[in-house]
Amino acid sequence: MCYTGPMDEARDACSSAEESPALCSSYIRALSILERRWVGLVLRVLLEGPHRFNEILAGVPGITDTLLTNRLRELEAEGLVERRVHTGSPVRVEYEMTEAGRALNGVMRAIAEWADTWLAEKPPS
Repeated sequence: MCYTGPMDEARDACSSAEESPALCSSYIRALSILERRWVGLVLRVLLEGPHRFNEILAGVPGITDTLLTNRLRELEAEGLVERRVHTGSPVRVEYEMTEAGRALNGVMRAIAEWADTWLAEKPPS
């Protein structure tokens, strides 16, 4: 585990003695995935359940078709999203969170709570 609390509590948590607790490789990798533009919003939509491409597109205002395609491929390559093709007429493709993706639910909720507390617009005085 990379980070469990304040820096002094996490000193021994990294897998390597050379790594700083806040900068160990798994933590860096996690942030590099989540910091990509639109990823958080795509994950937020998919945490609600399986969605078709156009449903995700509608749920993330401002994202382009091409960028959504790229983000879904990246999330699939990272093992967070699964692409399922349902044969039939017409063929239907859905995207769904994997177990690893669903495990981000708590993270996403924590970010939402933090944003509501610290970033919400304050009414005028």
